Amino acid sequence: MEHNLPVWLYSGDFDSVCPFTATRYTLHALGLDVTEPWRPWTVNNEAGGYIQGYEGGLVFATVRGAGRMVPAYQPERALALISAFLDGRLPPR
Repeated sequence: MEHNLPVWLYSGDFDSVCPFTATRYTLHALGLDVTEPWRPWTVNNEAGGYIQGYEGGLVFATVRGAGRMVPAYQPERALALISAFLDGRLPPR
């Protein structure tokens, strides 16, 4: 982030070992300003999960219906999220 490189963290919302709520608490403790409020993102007119952007290019996303191995549980949603990252844009609402 210090060198303006985008950093995206993502988590399946069914991951019981490393729940996304713990990641949200950790990100909150960093004290970064929110640039994109917590909102849903979509794939094929369905909620793919939720996303929030922070200063410095940090983004946190959840993937709906996925566990620890997001691409194995939700390949279409994982592809949409990775594609958005590579395109340098947040996934659509």
